[in-house]
Amino acid sequence: MVLPSVTPKPPTAPVPGAQVAPEEALRLAEAFRIFSQASEELSGAYSKLQSHVEQLSDELAAANGALRQQYQEKAALTERLSLLLDALPAGVVVLDDAGSVVQFNPAASNFLGDVKVGADWAAIYAKTLVPDATPGEFLGGERHLAVDVTPLDSTGGRIVLLHDITEAQLLKTQAERNQRLAAMGEMAAQLAHQLRTPLAAALLYAGNLQNAELAADNRAAIAEKTVARLKHIEHLIQDMLLFARGEALGRERFTVTDLFVELTQNFEPLAQNNGVRFIVTDKSAGTWLTGKRKSLVSALTSLLENALQSVEGQEDRCIEISARREESTLLLAVKDNGRGMDNATAARLFEPFYTTRSDGTGLGLAIARGVARAHGGGIEVISNPSAGAEFILSLPCPKN
Repeated sequence: MVLPSVTPKPPTAPVPGAQVAPEEALRLAEAFRIFSQASEELSGAYSKLQSHVEQLSDELAAANGALRQQYQEKAALTERLSLLLDALPAGVVVLDDAGSVVQFNPAASNFLGDVKVGADWAAIYAKTLVPDATPGEFLGGERHLAVDVTPLDSTGGRIVLLHDITEAQLLKTQAERNQRLAAMGEMAAQLAHQLRTPLAAALLYAGNLQNAELAADNRAAIAEKTVARLKHIEHLIQDMLLFARGEALGRERFTVTDLFVELTQNFEPLAQNNGVRFIVTDKSAGTWLTGKRKSLVSALTSLLENALQSVEGQEDRCIEISARREESTLLLAVKDNGRGMDNATAARLFEPFYTTRSDGTGLGLAIARGVARAHGGGIEVISNPSAGAEFILSLPCPKN
């Protein structure tokens, strides 16, 4: 920017030939001196002002250039983000602080159907997304969607991310099915192995019965052994069926006291015949349970029978079953003073077909754990090789 030239107007000169008084001459000379000085100062200030204006013009041009470059960069970034948003396979919906749709990408429109700017997200959510059993997952038409909502702190709005997990769900379902088939194959192989020995013995005994020269007493003994082996096979198959359908849960309502009464009737005679002290301690304070009582009786009976096997050979044999509450959990404990077990054995106790007994099926404890899980609980074991073992069956028990 160039400023216009400014020339100071000098004082009026005296008319030629006119007489000028000495004092007037001095005043005129002083005025001319002051005028010359002011003119020089004004010229210097003008030069400085012009230089400053030129500097400001250069700075303004540089600032305009920087702003123009930033604008171009932001425009390019906006274009890239817009292209990226459109290309994302996940759906993106941007909401304002009132829950209205501000922006969405094609994937979101594909997932949710007819979505428009300004639409109410709550209405779209209620109309399009059906909650699945897994928290955060929904059924949107034929797709399985995972929905994640992130708040925008700066504007008070939200970003809704929609992930299509249909393929992942199919793969998960197939993997679970393959896992079940593999488990069934393994169990079938183990069951065949378990059945082979008693079946071979039964066939051998039955073959001996065909001997016409066999004495009547021997025939009766062999027939009894044959029936025993066949009953063992039947028991094994029944245990297998119980294990297979162990997740079925009834809706009976009963008290822990009723449960212990039935257990005592079933197990106390067996304990007396084996010379075992059987102690029942009920500190459940009349707790009510909901489930399948027969299944729980069977599971606890398996734990008691396991304890009975453990105390064989001990001098003072004792088995105790107790019940106590810890807040909203009922703990049913079966404790013995038997041989106990090492950590390696304890870690495998609940595996199907794993047993340390020659006549065991290896399914009793596995069935007991299945029953506990079906009732929303579990089983854990605390064992010491020199102080016996304690099995603790935990069950949820809300306040009555």
